[in-house]
Amino acid sequence: MTRVLSIIGTRPEAIKMAPVIRALSARAQAMESVVCSTGQHREMLRQVLELFEITPDIDLDLMTPGQTPTQVAARLLERLEPVLHEVRPDWVLVQGDTTTVMASAIAAHHAHIAIGHVEAGLRTGDRWNPFPEEMNRVLTDHLSDLCFAPTAGAREALLQEGIADERILVTGNTVVDALQSICATIGAGEAAGIMPLADGHPVLDGADLVLVTAHRRESFGEPLARICRALRELALASQGRWHLVYPVHPNPQVRGPVYEALDGIEGITLIEPLDYVSLVSLLQRSKLVLTDSGGIQEEAPTFGVPVLVLRETTERPEGVTAGVARLVGTDAERIVDSALRLLTDAAAHATMARAANPYGDGHASERIVDAIRQREPRLTVAGT
Repeated sequence: MTRVLSIIGTRPEAIKMAPVIRALSARAQAMESVVCSTGQHREMLRQVLELFEITPDIDLDLMTPGQTPTQVAARLLERLEPVLHEVRPDWVLVQGDTTTVMASAIAAHHAHIAIGHVEAGLRTGDRWNPFPEEMNRVLTDHLSDLCFAPTAGAREALLQEGIADERILVTGNTVVDALQSICATIGAGEAAGIMPLADGHPVLDGADLVLVTAHRRESFGEPLARICRALRELALASQGRWHLVYPVHPNPQVRGPVYEALDGIEGITLIEPLDYVSLVSLLQRSKLVLTDSGGIQEEAPTFGVPVLVLRETTERPEGVTAGVARLVGTDAERIVDSALRLLTDAAAHATMARAANPYGDGHASERIVDAIRQREPRLTVAGT
């Protein structure tokens, strides 16, 4: 029996780890699955866990308002250490690029526990952008015994950093597994009914939908102000042809500036963060996505929705190469020009919408769990 401790904290982590946790549970005769929540994104995390019918076994209750990445790491290291000593897992699985992912890998390394990193090898090549995610990924990958790279490009990035080939497995991205699971359980009509927008709202009256998400740390301040200026210009140019919907992140450094700049503007609807099924529903029905999110760069191509990435760099260059995404940064004029072209030029839109999804086939979770089953972990000597 191989015991696997999966650590999740944010909603994106839960979405991408849920199919892995399910795959572990499906192999209960050989694998024992233990789930640890760090307590980040508590309400949004709860929605995802309920959707995938996952109940955490452990809650670290980590988050306090306004804490810095260093404080998050310190609290995680302190609270996870006794959990590792008590649970004594053979493997610790982490996903993505948050500070808790990096700190969890350090804690597992100190306890001599094998580490598997889901979504390994994503790189921009700039340690400050995105910050602190880029270095969180680098450190976690170099600590990991198995790096589950979502694409061949991610594998190549790991090899270039000197990580041994036998520690790397290209699996595809587990977000495709998650999306396929959700779409299999809801019909298009049901999905539309989940949208928390009242009947008769302009969004539901024939206008093209433009989904907006912007909340990353590097967007705080002037970059977010420029994004808001671009959104205002797009709304003014709409004349009822399209409508922007922006689920606003609860972080005060996002929520305050966004509502101050955009609340009440015709053609823009600011809403509370959506549960994941509702977000998928909105994404399916959108003509265009403007985002600084990493996950949506992977999710939108599944539905043939072009993505304009509101960042200067992306650790997911496969989407840009495949033609499903385009980097536009945070310059207001560039955002507006790029969005207007896709909203008004049917041929330009069709070119991006028809591009192939480079992120997976829906079987990434099975490959990850099979690899763990086949790999003998190091001797666990927690406490030494």
